[in-house]
Amino acid sequence: MSEFFDPSKEVCKHGKRLPHWQQGEVMQFVTFRLGDSMPEAKLRKWSQERKVWLGHHPKPWEDATEKAYHERFTREMEDGLDAGYGSCLLRSKEYRKQLEAVLLYDEGVMVEHHAWVIMPNHVHLLFRPMAPIADLLRKWKGISARKIGQGGIWQRGYRDTLVRDGRHFMNAVRYIRRNPLKLKAGDFTLWESERAKNV
Repeated sequence: MSEFFDPSKEVCKHGKRLPHWQQGEVMQFVTFRLGDSMPEAKLRKWSQERKVWLGHHPKPWEDATEKAYHERFTREMEDGLDAGYGSCLLRSKEYRKQLEAVLLYDEGVMVEHHAWVIMPNHVHLLFRPMAPIADLLRKWKGISARKIGQGGIWQRGYRDTLVRDGRHFMNAVRYIRRNPLKLKAGDFTLWESERAKNV
């Protein structure tokens, strides 16, 4: 099985509004966030514009279309997350340790992590799923919310991208590594596998 996305092979799609894609154990770059990490008005506007754009550009995308999407929507969302809106519960080292333990619990069994960063109000992960991605995210978010003791802290859903090739893998590692550069050292947790450390 390839570790990178193969457009000629079958893709499992799930989710109603904006489907999530999984192709066996192909690597994924995933972002999930706290429920209060974006102001509602900003999020509504972003969602409406994105829905219209996606209606005009159905997947699968050519490289140029994917680049246009990320320049328009991913960058805007990431800038909003990095602005530090909301409670930023994950600024707490103790809460980050709780989430870290949950992420690493199934390492080598249900998931092979390559890199992740826990930011004050969101998380970026690069990993190879060995189980359905929806099950992994449900487990990570559910258990971590209970351990943190805050109930429904997470936004429903997540953003996922199948990793296309080695260059995409390296770009994802670098993105994760650069994401916390503007933060104080104690406000985030960065984790990298040996493979990611060599990027």
